[in-house]
Amino acid sequence: MGLPLRKEEEKYTYKDYFGWPDEERWELIDGIAYDMSPAPSIDHQDILGRLFVEFLVYLKGKSCKVFLAPVDVILPKDDETEEECQTVVQPDIVVICDQLKLNSKRCNGAPDLVIEILSPSTTRKDITVKFSLYERVGVKEYWIVHPLDKTILVYKLDGNRYARAEMYSAADKINVGIFEDLIIDLATVFA
Repeated sequence: MGLPLRKEEEKYTYKDYFGWPDEERWELIDGIAYDMSPAPSIDHQDILGRLFVEFLVYLKGKSCKVFLAPVDVILPKDDETEEECQTVVQPDIVVICDQLKLNSKRCNGAPDLVIEILSPSTTRKDITVKFSLYERVGVKEYWIVHPLDKTILVYKLDGNRYARAEMYSAADKINVGIFEDLIIDLATVFA
């Protein structure tokens, strides 16, 4: 299982990314471009939809928002302008509670919660590259969903590092860490 296809070995910015054809889906992580094709599997999309609905229903009337891919999340370093930013990702699901990070086109800054559903072409990137990225930028909670195993690894930020993963299976319920009263029954998610 290798990394997804990459554009030529040079550093790219959000300005470059914004000019690429709409029919191509890419992510930039520290200036490296990762191809997001092929399209996800039906199982991936089914799990994505079920998780999204759980958050959407819970967040109705609340200030936090949930979005599903594709939505650009740009993660500039302190001294980068938006155009100079070398990191823009499209997580499967993001929850954002700080409305100042949102505009009509994207999220600018770390979401509160990110969910990535593994695909054969993205597994290595999601487990290593994105794990390090989300930890570094301060995503409070990072879920890695394994559709084939019907498991979810949940990482919660403890200071500036992720604590050891909590592992959940289809028989479990997850108490979502960023919300006091949201419990997701994984039997429904993996049905």
